[in-house]
Amino acid sequence: MAAPVYDNEAKIRQAIVMLMRIVNDTAVPRNIRRAATEAIKQLRDTSLSPGVRAANAVSILDEISQDPNMPVYARTLIWNVISLLETVRD
Repeated sequence: MAAPVYDNEAKIRQAIVMLMRIVNDTAVPRNIRRAATEAIKQLRDTSLSPGVRAANAVSILDEISQDPNMPVYARTLIWNVISLLETVRD
């Protein structure tokens, strides 16, 4: 039972690292960096289960991923984060 929980936490940590690249990239529009920051905040909310945290973050990122002002590499990174977080299950 401990393995899946660790696996989920490892995926969440990896997603946070990936999102930090967007947050710290000044070439990415501010609204997109703000959404990435909000997604990180959701992922770090330990009062919720890993699955709920991941779902909340995916919801935020999915909305912003359609932004036409987003650089292509940032969109690809966000899609990768979404794909990773969609594998997190309670």
